[in-house]
Amino acid sequence: MATITKFEELDMWQKARSLSKDIFLYIEEGGFKKDYKLIDQINAASGSIMDNIAEGFERSSKLEFINFLSYSKGSAGEVKSQLYRAHDRNYLSEEKFQHLYDRADEITKMTTTFIAYLNQAKVKGQKFKDRL
Repeated sequence: MATITKFEELDMWQKARSLSKDIFLYIEEGGFKKDYKLIDQINAASGSIMDNIAEGFERSSKLEFINFLSYSKGSAGEVKSQLYRAHDRNYLSEEKFQHLYDRADEITKMTTTFIAYLNQAKVKGQKFKDRL
């Protein structure tokens, strides 16, 4: 596996960015009507997925990265729950709901797999590389 030097190289971050952008575009098109509370929540949660991946990566510690990946995974779950609310309020068609849900779920699975990989890795991260 090639060494990743920037969080932007992570597939899960790229997918989270794309999902966040698409949710925002759908909001801008008026898909969520005037449900400002839900708009604010789903916009913040979708951004939080990518932001927590980036912040954890930049901490340069395996354990801190895992911790922030768990926050990211939680935010993906939050987005999935908010998509159900949007669907139940008829802001999303079944097709649009399923498409966005599947993308959030894919990020959840990627994050879970990456956490498992990091838990098995011997590397501590740059922050602690010189410590015993």
